[in-house]
Amino acid sequence: MKFEHMETVNAIVSGTYLPRMFRVRQQFPRPALEVPQIPQILRAQLDGADVAGRIRPGMSVAITAGSRMIANSVTILRGIVQFVRDQGGVPFLIPAMGSHGGATAEGQKDMLATLGITEETVGCPIRSSMETVCVGKNDEGVDTYMDRFAYEADGIIVFNRIKPHSGFRGKYESGLIKMMAVGLGKQYGAEVLHSGGDETLAKNIYLFGKSILEHSKVMFAVGVLENAYDETAEIHVIKREDILEQELVCLAKAFTYMPRVLVDSCDAMIVSCIGKNYCGGGMDSNITGRFYSPLFHSRMEAQRIGVLDISEESHGNANGIGVADVISKRAFDKLDAATTYPNALTTTCYRNASIPLVMMNDQLVMQTCVKGCYHIDRSNPRVIYLKNTLELEYIWLSESYWEEAKGISGMTIESQPEYIQFDEAGNISRLP
Repeated sequence: MKFEHMETVNAIVSGTYLPRMFRVRQQFPRPALEVPQIPQILRAQLDGADVAGRIRPGMSVAITAGSRMIANSVTILRGIVQFVRDQGGVPFLIPAMGSHGGATAEGQKDMLATLGITEETVGCPIRSSMETVCVGKNDEGVDTYMDRFAYEADGIIVFNRIKPHSGFRGKYESGLIKMMAVGLGKQYGAEVLHSGGDETLAKNIYLFGKSILEHSKVMFAVGVLENAYDETAEIHVIKREDILEQELVCLAKAFTYMPRVLVDSCDAMIVSCIGKNYCGGGMDSNITGRFYSPLFHSRMEAQRIGVLDISEESHGNANGIGVADVISKRAFDKLDAATTYPNALTTTCYRNASIPLVMMNDQLVMQTCVKGCYHIDRSNPRVIYLKNTLELEYIWLSESYWEEAKGISGMTIESQPEYIQFDEAGNISRLP
């Protein structure tokens, strides 16, 4: 893709007015476990859940580890590993992340390392493979696949965060059932699950997750809930036979913990950074209001969305970038097709990996977003700026929100309106 002679393109948008912005702090309920106490809290949950007897001396135990940035995941995984060892078991970790990590064994292991999850930090081997085994059929007669290492283990412990999914709505969303259905399914299993399109996604997650429960050696699960500040709020140890029921209880509570942008609409939303470490879709549709499928909706309405960068932790996986309208050349240059396309091809969500308009710097991205809006006050556009869609305690609003922000419960204004400062290259050098 050539980016020569962009003078005419730049000139078309460079006169677009960008408003003054001000920083606000958003405050949400903050139930949180004391981090130094998490090992003891986890152990108490494990000891009290009547699951120790399910681990016999000498048995191999596979523990799932996903691609998301989960608070205290290393500490929790290390605690699970130690619990297995204390019962005489032989633990090992499985990267359970469908087609992430470029759909390669080494890529998935690297993805864990980016999150701090290594053999040294958790204290046990990590066995990474893309090989799957057909373990049986689901209730609709479709073959169910799962990671061979996990299938051949004497027991499986499912670890994941339970929360609303960033890309769809369903009975079960991001959590234990999806970890089994998609994560343990690896690339091939995830592809089979997604083959029916968006209309069957929620149903298939349930069907394939339930099938793995019925046809594998899952013993119990450890599910965590996080508050709006991405801190560990609750840890739940759930027996195999209770997973289907208890995950629904946890998911309902997780919805109440979710952060959000405390205004309902904008002309342009600028997301500074996207990536797989923030959510599966790069940026959370619950926050942006922009889903890859018209079947799903949220309360936020943004006419245009701009993306400025891709996180280093995402290793070039730019899934979600296609949901934006405009991206920076910096983000475009980081896009790695080898790590991005397997996820899009597996899920059939091609839009997620499509390339939007590419502008040469941050300022032009923002101007292009505002220019592309309809029926707005161009002298006072409504603009929202986010660091990413995971960290929402501090966000930036344009001056048009000033009076509204004063009356919003949970929102505190922390700066005066100022113009964003750009450097000589046109990239943001200072926010208000």
